Amino acid sequence: MQRGPLAGLDRCRGMRNKLKMTDDARLYAPAAARNREPIFHVLERHLPQSGLVLEIASGSGEHVTYFAQNSASGIVYQPSDPDAEARASIDAWVKTLGLDNVRPAIALDAASQDWPISQADAILCINMIHISPWAASLGLMSGASRILPNDGLLYLYGPYRRNGIHTAPSNVDFDRSLQERNPAWGVRDLDEVASLAAEHGFSPPIIEEMPANNLSVIFRLTHSQNAG
Repeated sequence: MQRGPLAGLDRCRGMRNKLKMTDDARLYAPAAARNREPIFHVLERHLPQSGLVLEIASGSGEHVTYFAQNSASGIVYQPSDPDAEARASIDAWVKTLGLDNVRPAIALDAASQDWPISQADAILCINMIHISPWAASLGLMSGASRILPNDGLLYLYGPYRRNGIHTAPSNVDFDRSLQERNPAWGVRDLDEVASLAAEHGFSPPIIEEMPANNLSVIFRLTHSQNAG
């Protein structure tokens, strides 16, 4: 699917400049409302039937609460975000929707070596890798390999370069806009991400093309540090 020249900028606004539309703490990310359903269509084929699912960089909370409403009854979600306003939004969404399978949001910086959680059965990370320094990707793979069991799921979503080449002209514009905002940000090359994952014990990824020139990237941990 081809995007117009402003679509990438809209995604960036949607993820990091969320809209405040109520009198409570809930935030709205337009991109989340557009992509949460196609993302879940992929996730439901790969998530375990039960267990704890950690979301990294949960943002407004609209993804995790949508997933929680549609997942198998045995799944419990643990949202996280380093930003206090985002955590307040997540908890407000959970309260408004009356969800009992989503834990209170925790403060977690993916780049840190000290995660406030020691075990998860699956990890989701949506639209973070390109809107963060590479150190966050390094920390994500390291942390995921510490807390996931053998065959544990690591799910990534977002735009990527493939073989060093952008997959659409709009991704070129998006990449440029990201680097103008922060030179440490940018659309990553999928081969580099997969190589980093392999260094931490993950299998080669399953890749599914998604709307608006995004990808779902599904890793499984083959050498867990958290086994048994």
